[in-house]
Amino acid sequence: MNQGPIFTTEAVSRLIQELNKLPGIGPKSAQRLAYHLLRAPLEEARQLADAILSLKQQTKLCSVCFNVTDTDPCAICRNDQRDRTKLCIVEQPQDILAIAHTGVYHGLYHVLHGAISPTEGVGADDIRVKELLKRLEGSPIQEVILATNTNLEGEQTALYLHRLILPLGIRVTRLACGLPFGTELEYADDVTLTRALEGRQEF
Repeated sequence: MNQGPIFTTEAVSRLIQELNKLPGIGPKSAQRLAYHLLRAPLEEARQLADAILSLKQQTKLCSVCFNVTDTDPCAICRNDQRDRTKLCIVEQPQDILAIAHTGVYHGLYHVLHGAISPTEGVGADDIRVKELLKRLEGSPIQEVILATNTNLEGEQTALYLHRLILPLGIRVTRLACGLPFGTELEYADDVTLTRALEGRQEF
């Protein structure tokens, strides 16, 4: 005899639903996390809640590069030791972490916060393209490195930016060997990213 679904408490169900909204967290993972937090000491749960609130309340976007920061401009843009003739364009803030971790790139960054995707209704006006072009005007930047993801959306975005930047007389390069099509920078290993940066080619 079917007794119907087995329900848990409203609080647990709500937490499972919220965790399930996170990228990469399916229903089963959300359930495991929820019950882990249920068993965890109150202080551990409070620290997690405080960390999430602090993230939302204390972070903002850098007005120059649009990286996530708690100061404006961010630490990278303020650093006079960085090579201000090079600008690496990435799709998301986490891509900066991936590239910085290689230790081979010491220039500046610009975060688009997305990629052009007509099928998803995302156009050039929906990402930080206008801000990029304004930043390039009269700047000392001599090379723009297109480090968008090597998938269809990333390639479309790179081609679009190449057409816009080339008339400005700025060298445009693209990450090279080591990044197979479909790879997201966030998940690429250090050796692969290092080779891609060092072997970048004219676009």
